[in-house]
Amino acid sequence: MSERDLIVSNLDSCWTSIVNLFEQLDSSQWQTQSLCPDWTVKEVAAHLVSVEQVLSNWMPDDAATPPPFEKVGTCFATAMQMTESELVTHMEQTFDQRRRNLADASQDDFNRPSVTPVGQATYGRFMAVREFDAWMHERDCRSPLGMPTDNGGAPAEMALNEVRLSIGYIAGKKIGLTEGQSIHFEITGAVAKDIFVEVEGKARETDFIAKPTATVHCDSLAFMNQACGRINPEVPISEGLLHWSGDETLGSHAARNLRFTM
Repeated sequence: MSERDLIVSNLDSCWTSIVNLFEQLDSSQWQTQSLCPDWTVKEVAAHLVSVEQVLSNWMPDDAATPPPFEKVGTCFATAMQMTESELVTHMEQTFDQRRRNLADASQDDFNRPSVTPVGQATYGRFMAVREFDAWMHERDCRSPLGMPTDNGGAPAEMALNEVRLSIGYIAGKKIGLTEGQSIHFEITGAVAKDIFVEVEGKARETDFIAKPTATVHCDSLAFMNQACGRINPEVPISEGLLHWSGDETLGSHAARNLRFTM
């Protein structure tokens, strides 16, 4: 499967799962506090649909013109005024429009230079970031509602890859790895991944390190929650989902300082 087709498939899966979640909630569940500090479950839903609404029928003309994100606030306010059933219908219709947009987009379209939330990249990378956002926000709602979900498979792997692409920044700027130090992120659970970072001038990912300074052992969802600043790190540490070996000081500090986005 091409990268384009994988992104399209994963977004489709995320959107389907998101609608399935929201269409089964009762009125009290919509008002539950999500893992995003400022948003209820309904506000997460309004955010998700509003971003896709302003991206509907949009394609970058160049690498300097951003998408019309100035319209998100108005779309969000409108969505919040809807009843829950109206909001679910709005989501279904908006996601279907986005599916049509992506189905019509060629590989050349996915290669177009584009402003993205991670800087200048391509439209395809932008859509991978959208998949990450959708995947994460669904879990922001399911977790506090106590609703299980499948945290593995291709959509989860793509979402985790967005974190991996920033792992040099996380290790160098957030954790503060210094010259000559290295770290191994041993990710297990629904997604298994080994990520190695060393510092030679600057922190960068590398293929393998035989004897890293420290190893952070982490469940994949716990890793995502920490990287996105969702849950106090003491919670997964106490639950045994996040621990470390090797250099005690570095491992402890790294486990508690993975957050790079919110």
